[in-house]
Amino acid sequence: MSPRMADPAVRTALIEAAARLLADEGPTALSTRRLATEVGTSTMTIYTHFGRMSELHAAVRREGFARLAAAMEQSTGADDPVAKLADGCAAYLRAAVGEPELYWAMFNHRPPTEDDAGGEVFAKLRQGVDDCVEAGRFSDPGPDGSFLWAGEIWAALHGLIVLTLARTVTDQTVRFMLADLLLRLCVGFGDDAAGARRSIDSAHLS
Repeated sequence: MSPRMADPAVRTALIEAAARLLADEGPTALSTRRLATEVGTSTMTIYTHFGRMSELHAAVRREGFARLAAAMEQSTGADDPVAKLADGCAAYLRAAVGEPELYWAMFNHRPPTEDDAGGEVFAKLRQGVDDCVEAGRFSDPGPDGSFLWAGEIWAALHGLIVLTLARTVTDQTVRFMLADLLLRLCVGFGDDAAGARRSIDSAHLS
């Protein structure tokens, strides 16, 4: 079958079915026969879209990060870089919690080949930090400082999502925790406490 005849809806269905299997049962459950049965298609269709199973596994990770980046792209905040950073973090959290199997699969079951699928998401977080520094809201972090600060924000976000997906905290509690963590991080990065609170309160954290 020619690649141009491949149905993108089937490709998406295969990725989402693969994410469910990875999240629920791990990589050993990822077989062409099992996937074809899950989606209601033929094993040949899987090869038409992905060539081999390792590529499908990698596509799960790429798709997950692409959806997170797309959600963050919608963040607002007008001319307030701290509000925009907080809004992007909230969008990330909502997207991750909204597709728990995909999120779980992309972080807990890496594909056989290394990739930089998360690069765009991290770049958005780092750009958010850089914008806050440029606006004078955060202190100058020095060489590679924004890399570390963006990593700290991502680590906090990921931890909150894992707690939420494990039903350790409620949705209401995790929103409070996100706002409080961002406030403490922003103040630690050099922002004024009152200004940081105003910015975070104006973000779409609910």
